[in-house]
Order: sequence, then structure tokens, then C-alpha cells
Amino acid sequence: MKAIYFEQYGPAEVLRYGEQPTPTPGADQILVRVHASSVNPVDWKVRAGSLKLVTGGSFPKIPGRDVAGTVAAVGENVTRFQPGDRVYGMPDGVGGANAEYAVLPGQAAAFMPEKLSFEQAAAVPLGAITALQGLRDKGQLLSGDRVLINGASGGVGTFAVQLAKALGAGEVTGVCSPDNAELVRSLGADRVLNHHEQDFTQEISRYDLIFDAVAKSSYLASKAALRRNGRYVTTAPDPKDMAAGVLASVFSNKKMSLFVAANRGTDLALISAWLQAGALRPIIAQTFPLPETAAAHRLSEAGRVAGKIVLTVE
Repeated sequence: MKAIYFEQYGPAEVLRYGEQPTPTPGADQILVRVHASSVNPVDWKVRAGSLKLVTGGSFPKIPGRDVAGTVAAVGENVTRFQPGDRVYGMPDGVGGANAEYAVLPGQAAAFMPEKLSFEQAAAVPLGAITALQGLRDKGQLLSGDRVLINGASGGVGTFAVQLAKALGAGEVTGVCSPDNAELVRSLGADRVLNHHEQDFTQEISRYDLIFDAVAKSSYLASKAALRRNGRYVTTAPDPKDMAAGVLASVFSNKKMSLFVAANRGTDLALISAWLQAGALRPIIAQTFPLPETAAAHRLSEAGRVAGKIVLTVE
């Protein structure tokens, strides 16, 4: 199969497009003919070696966390899917999606919503699952809560704004650049703060939940903006901020939670229902053909991308 791969950690230039072995599905897995994938910040962090303690030193590696395509084969224990089904989801681990074929856990995949194209579906899994688990599970969002989404126009943030409203938030504030303010409002934000001019950490005791989708703030910086029993949730804080925040959170009624999204098919199925009903919509910033993944990585690394970068696979 054709795939994007790299044989050493480094800048986007280490990415190659060429032949790699087609994976074989295990008993509980499905093999998917990929029609579209995506680029998430975790992909270029893996490529750059920022997560090498997790990803190790074996090569080649195929990046990518989001898959949308058709089932090519199923493992012997899989009964829910059949060849030809339109599915989407995430591979286990931290890569494998930027290729013509990818293996997904049968229990973690979901049927694609009928109304979505492959490109739209590829913009969903990691971003939407991260937003859902961050708000509902770690943030324990309650009906009527005042919620702030930092990085509201990004791949996770665009889903977080919509999901906060779907989960019953009383007020959703999005933090983004002024260029993306109208987009964030269109997703349901009640308030939009220009991060160049407005500092949400100075809004004393305003929020029940702060979801830092881009890890650009910290618990200690954000604590004053939380109300009593408020929650600060993030996915990838600076290690120094993380250690100090966890310690400070222990002795406060304002709590900090950090997490890595779990690959759960039940959550993706719930997200699918919202997408089909029109309560959620994926936002695509730009599409690239798979051979141009290096350019897509450079765009993602530059920041300020509104929504998701999608890769099309012929």
C-alpha cells in the first residue's frame, strides 16, 4: 500500500510517501480502505520526537489518528461490520491512519453518519472524542454551567463549543483570534474573547468549567477565573505547570484534570447521532492529497488553523 511514513524523528521533511506493508487485521479488528484522514497536532509532535518516551525508537512509523473509509476485511470475532461498510474511527496507539489501509479496533469504530462525506468524517474522531470526554467525563459539565473553551477555533475547540451547548451549558465563552470569532459564534458560543486583547484569567470567579483545548494557559493562571468547585481540564500541559497545578489542586476546591482521550466506540456512536441530527458539524480548514502531508504538517505547526486539516486518499 501507499503510505506516509518516516524513518527518523525530525522536521516535516523526514516524511516520505511510498510503499509500506498492508496491515493484517487481528481477530477483533477491521481493515479499512482509507478514503480520508487528517493531521492533528499530536501527529507532528510524534514526528518531531516530542513523545519519543511513548512512541519509542522503532521505525518506520506511519502517522495519523483519524480514519474514514470502507471496510476491506474483518477479523474472525467481528460481527458488527461487513466489507463495504462506511466506517470511521481511530487506530490504537498514536499513528497508522495516513495510508491507503489502516486497522481499527472493531469495538472502537463506528458507522459513518449518512450525511457526512469521507472528508467530513475524517475531521471528527480524535477532536470530537477529546472534546466530549474532556467536558462530560473530566469536566463533569452540569446543566447551566458557565463554560470557557480556550482554543475554541481549533480541531478540538470547534467540537467543544458545540458539545458544551449540547450537554446543557448555560453560557459558553470561546477564546480565539479575532479572525475566527464569527466561526466560533456560529458554532453556538454566547461570548467570544479575542485572545490578543482579552485575558480570561482576569475574569474573577466567572466560570464553572475551563476547558483548555490548546494547553496555552495553566491551572495556576486560570484558577482565579473559576468559581467555587470549578474545574480546569486540559490534555497536554507543560510538565512544570502540570506538576505545580496538580499539587495546588489537591488543597483547593477548584480542581484540575488532565487526560488523554480514550478510544471508545460508544462515544463515537453518540457523536455520530449528534452529527446525523445536525447538532454537531465538523469544520475543515483545508484539504491536502495524501502525498502532500508534509505541507499539511507545516500548516498545522504554524498554528492559527480554524478546524481540522484533512488528507484525501485516492
